[in-house]
Amino acid sequence: PRTQLLAMDGHETFKQAVRRLSEVSIAASEAAGLPLGELDLYVYHQANTRILTSLAQRLALDPLKVVDAIATVGNTSAASVPLALEQARSMAMFAAAILFGAGFLVAGFGSSIHNLPIVFLGYGVIGGCGLGIGYISPVSTLIKWFPDRPGLATGTAIMGFGGGALVGAPLAVLLMKHFSSATSNGVAPTMVTMGIIYFLYMLVGAAIVRLPAPGWAPAGYVAPTESHGLITSGNVLVGEAIKTPQFWLIWAVLFLNVTAGIGVLSQASLMIQEMFGVAAAAAAGFVGLLSIFNMVGRIFWASSSDSLGRRPTYMIFFALGAVLYALVPTLGHAHALVLFVLAYGIILSMYGGGFATVPAYLRDMFGTVQVGAIHGVLLTAWSAAGVAGPVLINYIRQYQIDHGAAKADAYSVTMYIMAGLLVIGFICNWMITPVAQRYFLKPGAAEAATA
Repeated sequence: PRTQLLAMDGHETFKQAVRRLSEVSIAASEAAGLPLGELDLYVYHQANTRILTSLAQRLALDPLKVVDAIATVGNTSAASVPLALEQARSMAMFAAAILFGAGFLVAGFGSSIHNLPIVFLGYGVIGGCGLGIGYISPVSTLIKWFPDRPGLATGTAIMGFGGGALVGAPLAVLLMKHFSSATSNGVAPTMVTMGIIYFLYMLVGAAIVRLPAPGWAPAGYVAPTESHGLITSGNVLVGEAIKTPQFWLIWAVLFLNVTAGIGVLSQASLMIQEMFGVAAAAAAGFVGLLSIFNMVGRIFWASSSDSLGRRPTYMIFFALGAVLYALVPTLGHAHALVLFVLAYGIILSMYGGGFATVPAYLRDMFGTVQVGAIHGVLLTAWSAAGVAGPVLINYIRQYQIDHGAAKADAYSVTMYIMAGLLVIGFICNWMITPVAQRYFLKPGAAEAATA
């Protein structure tokens, strides 16, 4: 494993509205550079928040309930992860393959009969559980194969999670074009086909995954016998970890980092069009460029944290991020397009890096025995931020426009608020100290709980 690193007329019927939603969603995703098949599911859902909210309003539904439904993927995946038994990793990954593939099949069926709740059930609840288990299991496994470079391990795995869109997105577009006809947009058969493909590939992964033998270590690596700084030599179980202030400080760190990052990412295309007057095609290219920064930042920052340390790395994220967020309105007013793109790229690299570095942070603080389960609980911060970020920036922007602000100037307050959130994140990160000894497993008890 070390060598194999891996939008509608008010007289439309519900069915017609849902059908048009599918068509508009596909067009919007292509224009925004965030394809329907992207594995980074929360990015796609947040980019379509406005479409879903508009649909809800026209169907006399509560928009907030629809926005809450967008968080289903994150919530269900986060809540399901601790169910991935640490002592049955292959079984957990097999269950992930079944759930993730079945989620696409159910969503495809819901799409074929134009039933939005069934789509949410499949794509959000069932598929979300499979996503969570299938995401956490490889991450926690790689941490055990790279005790000397946990940041490299988690950065590589999570870069792969985001990079899966490079394969999944073009495949989804090709399949929808292949299956489309005069009476169908091709979404339903595409989801069924991709569900089968994902199931088969994940099945292979479940069959070959292995944990290192007890006592194994890379050549030249000597496991520390004593804790030093924030890096522990002991282990904390998930039930004890959530009782520690350190866990909730890291939760706040992840929540604030993701809230700021995903908030601006969901508005990136619109922002550059309104601030600089660029064409929609160029804006789509901008979003694509940001996706590259996001993906590269995952492995770059996570790997760098092995040398810099996890807490200093997050200090950089929050301090530099706050400065860059505060500079964005100034760069827009100055029409400094190149500097605007560069600042945005760095911001998105640190957003991705923060997401990829947190599993290694947890490993340092709580050990390796149940780091996967602890990470799973921490992902509630991700799902909460997936709603908070876009909702915050959308509502503040719309409030300013409704009160006479020009569209190009409607982002200033939101950027300053995001910068303020990062300052709070800096303080939370600064407050993190070593975990008290009373939370750790007693010597010799780790073997009974280890994966």
